[in-house]
Amino acid sequence: MAQQNADQVADWTGESGERWVAYQARLDAMMAVFGHAAIEAAAPAEGERVLDVGCGAGASSLDLAARVGARGHVLGVDISEPLIGRARALAPQDTPVLFQVADASSAELPEGAFDILFSRFGVMFFGDPTGAFSHMRRALKPGGRVAFVCWRGMAENDWVRLPIAAIKGIIPPTAPPDPETPGPFSFGDRGRVARILTAAGFNDIAIAPFDASIAFGEGATRDVAIDDAVKMTFEVGPLARALADQPDDIRARASAAVRAAFAGRPGDRSVMIDGATWIVTAHNPIS
Repeated sequence: MAQQNADQVADWTGESGERWVAYQARLDAMMAVFGHAAIEAAAPAEGERVLDVGCGAGASSLDLAARVGARGHVLGVDISEPLIGRARALAPQDTPVLFQVADASSAELPEGAFDILFSRFGVMFFGDPTGAFSHMRRALKPGGRVAFVCWRGMAENDWVRLPIAAIKGIIPPTAPPDPETPGPFSFGDRGRVARILTAAGFNDIAIAPFDASIAFGEGATRDVAIDDAVKMTFEVGPLARALADQPDDIRARASAAVRAAFAGRPGDRSVMIDGATWIVTAHNPIS
């Protein structure tokens, strides 16, 4: 498990982190609707203190800071140095936010300091999720609350489902990963999420589906938007890994197939795709 976390740190400090910085504005815009739903579930109040786990470039931390106000505080932590650097650059002066490069599953956190443990797509990558949540729970006040959003299954999320289905038969299929392997979809099983949080000591666990249509490709015309969606797919996400070592002719065939898949989605100057998530809430017992 320690090696799995080390692999995640290496990846997000390196190639994945740099790619997300390059597409930061676009990716944050795509994920905003899900982050806002999780923030509404968290219901931060003025003066509260929030731990934002896997804060990325800080969009969710800044939204939380606007809710808790000057008397509150948000600590955003992420394992990616490039993303934390971007978060610090984007944060306005005098915002009650501190950004820290840290692995929330093991970092030294002040005990009983936070009212809310929050995350927007940042908790699915822990090598030992039960241990990670047990560790983070100690940073919550008694009665403190958890709210996070995580992806449901791969088959329900077009940003992966469409391109992966499109390249079937173009490159050799790979064995599907263990559904509990750390990664974007490791919390897709609602029962598993409930078991992790229960074992970590939380109660009042609620897990509700939240779906939204999001603009994956954008452009001045429909064709430009589709091209934009294909470009993003080839540079960010699992398809980028699948095609990394493929020859140019295979990449060209894959590009045409993915383009055809996105062309089937609605949108005038965009490519609208479906995203499927869980909104998860829980409480730290008072005693």
